[in-house]
Amino acid sequence: MRMEATLHHSNTPICFRVCRSLSPYPPCASGARASAGILIASCWFRRWGSCTRDIYVWCATPKDLCLVRDAKRRGDRVVVSIFVNPKQFGPTEDFAAYPRDLERDVGLLEKEGVDILFHPSVEGMYPAGAQTHIEVEKLSLSLCGAARPGHFRGVATVVAKLFNIVRPHVAIFGEKDYQQLQVIRRMVRDLSMDVEIVGHPTIREADGLAMSSRNAYLTPEERLAAVCLSRSLCKAERLLRRGETSAQALLSLVRGELEREPLARVEYVKLCDAETLEDMDRIADLALLALAVRFGKARLIDNRVLSR
Repeated sequence: MRMEATLHHSNTPICFRVCRSLSPYPPCASGARASAGILIASCWFRRWGSCTRDIYVWCATPKDLCLVRDAKRRGDRVVVSIFVNPKQFGPTEDFAAYPRDLERDVGLLEKEGVDILFHPSVEGMYPAGAQTHIEVEKLSLSLCGAARPGHFRGVATVVAKLFNIVRPHVAIFGEKDYQQLQVIRRMVRDLSMDVEIVGHPTIREADGLAMSSRNAYLTPEERLAAVCLSRSLCKAERLLRRGETSAQALLSLVRGELEREPLARVEYVKLCDAETLEDMDRIADLALLALAVRFGKARLIDNRVLSR
């Protein structure tokens, strides 16, 4: 069964779909006047019952089906959001062109047994006159934050709004966007949000390229060249296993591997503390090796968490 309805949350209309039959239906407040879809969603979003565990999955694309399967293993009900957030895009970035195919995604999610798809409009998420933002200051400054000012303010704001609307017990985010994951973890800790944040390992193609919506921008030649990202990370990991812990040596290896690819334009290669994202000179504990590289119109990121 597929139903579409509008949930009025704090006087803001929010669109969602019930993707499959729900049994048993949650109990609804007496006197409530709404369609079945609204009643189901309202009850779910209020966490009816203490014995159920609702799992939220961020930003579904075909690559995120593994996140959906992880969510189904962890909880009783799965809510997935699809929302291309304009607040994350700078004025010269690709918001208008960002790949979207809602009906395909709905079909994939229904096959996976997702319970609710949350697909709000921009106007629903950001009503006229909205003035409030959330900013996780230090974690947002480095890596992608240095090249995309305001990006993580947009991330933190929209995720906080989604948590307030959906109210999940657990939320799953992919580790490919590692800085985003750390920003959200810090926001949840700092604001005492009642949700557990889970990172899911990066999902990769057979040749090692991290799956991303922006891979659709790659030409066939660029697609072949882009494998240098995961290849360089693997070489650095092997060097670490042989005992090399110097940031200079590891970064030189990765940058050299990337720069040998003529189609690659390196934006950054960084080795930093996996928790604070501060640069480090030598690996002593957990470290994040992160990179961003452009191929034509596509800006791709990848990373590897390293430990001695």
